[in-house]
Amino acid sequence: MIKLPNIFLIGPMGVGKSTIGRRLADELKRDFYDSDHEIEVRCGVDINWIFDLEGEEGFRQREQQIIADLVNLNDIVLATGGGAAMTPANRDILSAKGVVIYLYASIEQQLARLSNDTKRPVLQRAADLPTAVRGLHEERDPQYRSIADWTFNTDGRSIKLVVDEIIDTVVYKHSSTQN
Repeated sequence: MIKLPNIFLIGPMGVGKSTIGRRLADELKRDFYDSDHEIEVRCGVDINWIFDLEGEEGFRQREQQIIADLVNLNDIVLATGGGAAMTPANRDILSAKGVVIYLYASIEQQLARLSNDTKRPVLQRAADLPTAVRGLHEERDPQYRSIADWTFNTDGRSIKLVVDEIIDTVVYKHSSTQN
């Protein structure tokens, strides 16, 4: 039996981290966690409320603590929030504790997926969605790439196809290192 490490999904909003993460966890028979959801559960309020009360800095502190807790679990798939990789401590711990997969989508694809979104505080504060998404991409893409073990493009691709590619890549890599 191949022992796989924890799998951490990073990337911008709208690339499918939560959706792909759930399916990946099901396929691998692992527990799935979404760091944003865990923050809401532990705090008892939604992320918008945390942003309103504590600002992005307060949210990022909570996010860092949740990620630090979750990466110590075994046999998990974790979908992180879009800005999680901007915190150096998160980058360090994700890299050290598992396989980091960057789910990438073009700006056009993100815009199509986020056009009716009303739950993401970073976007709610933006005057112009295309400008905000482009700015976030320019700022965050280098950080995602700096810790990614692999990058998978989700543009126009089915959940099943992306999940199968991740499994094939991660299982192949780890089965070849354990022989």
